Amino acid sequence: MKNKIAGLTFLLISVCSFAQKPTFEIKYSEQLAVFVFIQNLSENYPDNVFKTEFVKSKYNTQQFKDLISNFDKLPIDFSYEFDGFPYGSKIPMQTRDILKKNLIETENLKDFTLRSVGILTNKTLKELTGILSQFSPIYNELIYNPNKQAFEKKVRDMIQYANENRIEEYFETGLVFYNSSWDNAIPFKIAFYPLPNSEGFTAQAFYNDFISAVQVDLEDYKGLFSVMLHEIYHILYNEQSLEVKTELDKNFKENPSKSANYAYQLLNEALATALANGFVYEKLDGKVDPEDWYNRKYINLMAKQIYPLVTDYVSKKKPIDKNFVDAYISAYETHFPNWTNELDNIMTYRYVISENAADFDIIDRKYRYRSTADYETEITDAGIAKMKTTTLTNVIIISKSSKEKLNLVKRAFNELKNWKYNPEQEFAYHTLLNDGSRLIVMNQKDSDMEAMFKKLEAQMK
Repeated sequence: MKNKIAGLTFLLISVCSFAQKPTFEIKYSEQLAVFVFIQNLSENYPDNVFKTEFVKSKYNTQQFKDLISNFDKLPIDFSYEFDGFPYGSKIPMQTRDILKKNLIETENLKDFTLRSVGILTNKTLKELTGILSQFSPIYNELIYNPNKQAFEKKVRDMIQYANENRIEEYFETGLVFYNSSWDNAIPFKIAFYPLPNSEGFTAQAFYNDFISAVQVDLEDYKGLFSVMLHEIYHILYNEQSLEVKTELDKNFKENPSKSANYAYQLLNEALATALANGFVYEKLDGKVDPEDWYNRKYINLMAKQIYPLVTDYVSKKKPIDKNFVDAYISAYETHFPNWTNELDNIMTYRYVISENAADFDIIDRKYRYRSTADYETEITDAGIAKMKTTTLTNVIIISKSSKEKLNLVKRAFNELKNWKYNPEQEFAYHTLLNDGSRLIVMNQKDSDMEAMFKKLEAQMK
């Protein structure tokens, strides 16, 4: 594929004139744009502008529908954990993100293939590049070419805005605050692609890449760049050393507050929001954003609550430490004492064991927002032992052999030694474990899963 704005690809934001400083490169990647375009055409994706343009086009034929279906079925999603790091403190490696990274950093599908050998099987990689190749002219005809002139001007404007506002300084602020590290020989690649006939924009960051679909008539650059920094701050949090993450984990685990665990679960998003959507936005706009900073209640309210604490540390160029953690937990406990009882909050971080796999779909529909979700279908000693290695909300759903399974659960948790129950009765039980995570045990008889959770929500109010 030929890059449509190759001239813009090499316009670097040099964050300073010295080589030891990081650099940001803003570019358009046709290969990435085509990949995202096909993703959005999937039946599994909600309605969107890409799907709208495709459906009304001459390419909405069985031939291309089959290719979209084949793309959906490609085995390209694998991951591995970083063993040795505290649980949940480091994002697992995701092969889909590595593929997107390789699409950004190569200029044609041949180079992409060579760089991606070993990530997928050769057969899968060949099928993927074949689909990308067939959809490239379709994407250009339907999306890129009609918006080419406006989009290319928008990219030039964003490069100018980033330079004038010294966006790199906020990156360095994050490095200090998170007590993180970055090899300045590695540039950040910022890949934009056009989003026509739309309000808002999308954003994702991974490794050393940030990608975003941008409206071709976008004017709110401060909003876009604060969101970009939000995502990049997640990377800096993820890049903290093992020593820093271990100390941070210790500070939360040793805090006696019953809110400490769920405050910890919220930390990554709360910090990125306070620092980027609060501090960065204020610097770019000259005043604090009076609107919501995040479209999720818990993240938005916590970020605003800790904003004075975050700005104090930033102004003093201090990294987060034990005093910060204690003040953060205290703010959570003092201002939001009921959050550990709100299922919409604690089910964001869940580990569910149910012998009925259909329960997982119901839970996903009921609690759509999730940061971490693990599912198992066997209620065994080994399965519960694995669950207990996490500090997620533990949900165990029993729908058969109740007496046997309930005895197993009771034996597994020291906190349940005095628990009394009737295995013949339907119930939803909850308690706070010693590590601060919530344990939920459901003994399901006649009610459906929706009704079981409604009962539980009523109990926990």
